[in-house]
Amino acid sequence: MLAFRILHKKYGDPLFCPGIEGRWNSSGKKVLYCSESIPLAFMESMIRRQGVGFNHDFLIAHIEIPETAVIKSLMAADLPKGWNDPRDYTKCQPLADAWYDSQESLVLKVPSAVLGQCNNYLLNSLHPDFGKIKPPVTTPLMPDPRIDEILRRGRL
Repeated sequence: MLAFRILHKKYGDPLFCPGIEGRWNSSGKKVLYCSESIPLAFMESMIRRQGVGFNHDFLIAHIEIPETAVIKSLMAADLPKGWNDPRDYTKCQPLADAWYDSQESLVLKVPSAVLGQCNNYLLNSLHPDFGKIKPPVTTPLMPDPRIDEILRRGRL
């Protein structure tokens, strides 16, 4: 299975997990956020940039998840009301932190808060199968220049 993420060339390693708090992890939990498609990875990245555009310094990481990887799924219908609030991660973090700590699977499939009909994949960097992920192939990100202009003006 392929998963995708957008990264800045400056940060180099597409599998680096800094442990920075996010919707699906508390601070210190080294989770790698990926998406099921390049367009979704782009949307996820774009929504976080808030006025800082894209240029030729960004890459698309194509991450091949081993076929043998166990995948746990959380469905939107099973999540608490308000799980996708852009300012409140407290409903999602305990769910994914429990998954992370249990190490029951390499992958946690979760709905995208940006585009609810699509899915993101969280990879647990401490899971024994994380080491089975091959070094990702990266390709240049080449968005339409109009997107960068829209982001710089602060209008989505």
